[in-house]
Amino acid sequence: MTRSLRSARYGAVLTFVLGGLMVGTMTVRIPALTDKLGLSESTVGAVLLVWGLGALVTMQSMRRIMARAGSRAVLRIGGPLTALGLVAVAFAPNLPLLMVAVAFFGMAFGTVDVAMNAQGSTVEQAYGRPLMNGMHAGWCVGAISAGALGSLAIAVGLPFTANVALIGLISLPVMVLIGRTYLPEPPAAGNTTAARRRMPPIVYLLGAIMFFAFMVEGTVADWNGLYMRNELGAPEALAALGYPVFEAGMLIARLTGDRLRTRFGVRGMLTVSGVATAGFFAVVLMAPAALVAVFAMFFVGLGVATISPLTLSLAGTATDSPGPAIAQAGAMGYAGLLLGPVVIGFISDATSLRTALGIGVVLGVLIAAASRFLPRSEPATLTPAAVTLTDREPVEVAA
Repeated sequence: MTRSLRSARYGAVLTFVLGGLMVGTMTVRIPALTDKLGLSESTVGAVLLVWGLGALVTMQSMRRIMARAGSRAVLRIGGPLTALGLVAVAFAPNLPLLMVAVAFFGMAFGTVDVAMNAQGSTVEQAYGRPLMNGMHAGWCVGAISAGALGSLAIAVGLPFTANVALIGLISLPVMVLIGRTYLPEPPAAGNTTAARRRMPPIVYLLGAIMFFAFMVEGTVADWNGLYMRNELGAPEALAALGYPVFEAGMLIARLTGDRLRTRFGVRGMLTVSGVATAGFFAVVLMAPAALVAVFAMFFVGLGVATISPLTLSLAGTATDSPGPAIAQAGAMGYAGLLLGPVVIGFISDATSLRTALGIGVVLGVLIAAASRFLPRSEPATLTPAAVTLTDREPVEVAA
């Protein structure tokens, strides 16, 4: 194993950590942002929608860009721009400029989200073994760190602008430095033409599975606290524990997911993940007390955590170059993250929040069912033979 290849792995993981840290910092300090600019809840919703749509717009256009430039070039530009976007959000003095800043931040992050997964796929194929779950664990570490640092900033009285700008200014030089560690994608003939063609059917199947998984994640993030408080009568402090407990379950699953994949394969893991997601989400909905629901949320996190890393990893092996396929599958998945909470809101208005959250059970079943159409065997690029090849032919990293 070459030094440059190890550096590429650490650089990819650190990119995921910084992504989780920057996005998490903005979301953790939203209450302080509302105080700073006097925003209503509906306005905050509009701000978050602009951020999400900005990210989705760039994700939808990344197939051709990734085919032409590759993840290394995109990350070297998009990473620093994302940090600058966060600084712009911190210093926005009014709502119109805030909207511009969050749109820019979202669009920059949309490029990073696709490119860091493509880079992760490139690194794991160079290693010849699964690594994507561990990289996504880096995102969880960044998000949890954002929560801890945000709580510390609140405790010491650090305002929104100082807290968010500090994270952005620290992330900026780090993003520039780790740009030297990224690997180039292996050359593939006709990349631009391939970006315009329809992807192999498996890419759309993986995108659909990720869409279902991201709908579950978005549902938990946006509606779990309200469900705990309004439907189960939990006090505010207990209701707020549901999402961190869910994230803790995701972190543990992702730290162990690559080893489990080596043993059971993608198809087996995704099937079990879908069943576990459906089963434990049902426990949350039938829980007689909030504490039981919070405990079950940990297992929902365990169930759903590995789905997006596994689908992105497999998408990266579906074509000669991982970038365009990951861009396609990732854009489909991210649409679920935006759509899920909206669907829950509409169904809740027509019925009840408990009934609306039943969609989480349905989504788990759909994940398990769709996974049965995946190939039984692992990709050839992630086999022990690939490790031997990598050891014999070191990958060079350009400065």
